[in-house]
Amino acid sequence: MSEPSIDVVGVGNAIVDVIAEVDDSFIVDHGLVKNSMTLIDGERADLLGAVMPPGIVASGGSAANTMVGVAGFGGVAAYLGLVAADDLGEVFRSDLRAAGVGFDVPGKVDGLPTARCLIQVTPDAQRTLNTYLGVSAHLSPDEIDEALVASASHLYCEGYLWDMEPAKAGIRHAMDVAGGAGRTVSLTLSDSFCVERHRADWRELLSGRVDVLFGNAHELRALYEVDDLELAAEAVAEDVDVAFVTLGRHGSLVVAGSDRIRVAADELDHGVVDTTGAGDLYASGVLAGLSRGAPLERAARLGSIAAAEIIGHLGARPEANLAAIAERVLD
Repeated sequence: MSEPSIDVVGVGNAIVDVIAEVDDSFIVDHGLVKNSMTLIDGERADLLGAVMPPGIVASGGSAANTMVGVAGFGGVAAYLGLVAADDLGEVFRSDLRAAGVGFDVPGKVDGLPTARCLIQVTPDAQRTLNTYLGVSAHLSPDEIDEALVASASHLYCEGYLWDMEPAKAGIRHAMDVAGGAGRTVSLTLSDSFCVERHRADWRELLSGRVDVLFGNAHELRALYEVDDLELAAEAVAEDVDVAFVTLGRHGSLVVAGSDRIRVAADELDHGVVDTTGAGDLYASGVLAGLSRGAPLERAARLGSIAAAEIIGHLGARPEANLAAIAERVLD
């Protein structure tokens, strides 16, 4: 096998995030499901976008956020996802490249528009996501750059992308290419609602194509339909080599065979402002650590630091010098 030239390539829904702070009354008045991700159509997206207060507009989507974090840690990251040849598509492309992530997929012409996610952040720092997938969900095997995937030491796939048949085929193809090249393949469960929709598919996927799994405790218990986290940990240990399970303010749990490694949450010197991207940035720290050959505990420690940083301000773009943090933690 040739040596990898890229640390991580992410595959996901290429989405432009629109993030704004709102009161709880906004959630109620517009019939939103708080602290969840809801798929909406273009008409609903236009309506919500018109009534939301001004906020942050940036390239987003779970895997894209993670790749930005990997680049912030000093890693070499690239991204595969679909945008349209429209204004929002150019916003996504320019923003991702400015963050240091390679993105060379051409915009689709004469079709669905670029995806957007309208994110409402309430005073309790919880985020409610309303996503119009547009062209992003139609990532097929034809859009998977096989040479790019094979050149990365780690492939990271976003669970949110699993809602359309072409994207399912695209993810499976990317995983097969990475596995055939001897690379590590990971999947993030993304959301408990995703788990409920795709449990059977994902259980099959884990046992045959996935080496590393990311998710929170609620998602992992839902995946294996158990109430006890240790039972879920025992089950996932049978399916994948390593699982990184976030536990909120209790840190994270690393499951590797019979080993259980608990990593404390990073201490906050600020309040929680916005939880958008916390899981995404946790994954970026882990991937940055793994790509440098760090032990599992130190990789998870980087994840905790990144998650703590991101929840201290609005939006899913790190403001701290993550590369300097990585040098200190991994030294």
